Amino acid sequence: MSDQAKDERAPDEVEATEPAAERTEGSTVGDYEALVRLLKENEELKDRALRVAAEMENLRRRTARDVHDARTYAVANFARDMLSVSDNLRRALDAIPAEAKASGDAGFKALIEGVDLTERAMLSALERHGVKKLAPEGEKFDPNFHQAMFEVPNPDVPANTVVQVVQPGYSIGDRVLRPAMVGVAKGGPKFAAAEAAVEPGPVNEQAEKDA
Repeated sequence: MSDQAKDERAPDEVEATEPAAERTEGSTVGDYEALVRLLKENEELKDRALRVAAEMENLRRRTARDVHDARTYAVANFARDMLSVSDNLRRALDAIPAEAKASGDAGFKALIEGVDLTERAMLSALERHGVKKLAPEGEKFDPNFHQAMFEVPNPDVPANTVVQVVQPGYSIGDRVLRPAMVGVAKGGPKFAAAEAAVEPGPVNEQAEKDA
């Protein structure tokens, strides 16, 4: 084939190869866009899966907490009602004169022991269900668990120290069933100053909260 013929065909061949190159370039761009779209969809699915997993974990924790609270505090109302019964038993025992207790009458003594045994058995049963007695004499006044009835001037103990328990309180779990009715000291040094004078003990990390 002559050089002239080659020259005559050269433009046609160039024109034929240009569309093929354009198709190849267009296909590459399309593949890249599809890849970007798939990567974006993949990220969205991963984010959605993480949110669902977090929601399920939160639901599991809430359910576990609700089950725990139901088990711990299911008897709270019943226990609160039983406290009045225990109080009446204690009042009955306290109302007996010391002379009557020392009289030596066998029947009367058996009655006293029976009432005392009944009170102790009731408190023991409540304790098995998580109810604890609060007798905070000598402790720092805590408004979450104690109810101040009066103040006692006493410069020898830190202010706000419980110096007398009028009526014991009760708690269940970390909630108060009935606050302890107490008398608190006033006129003494502040608790902070008293605590600074002694070596600090281990930190109590348990948070107390009201019912």
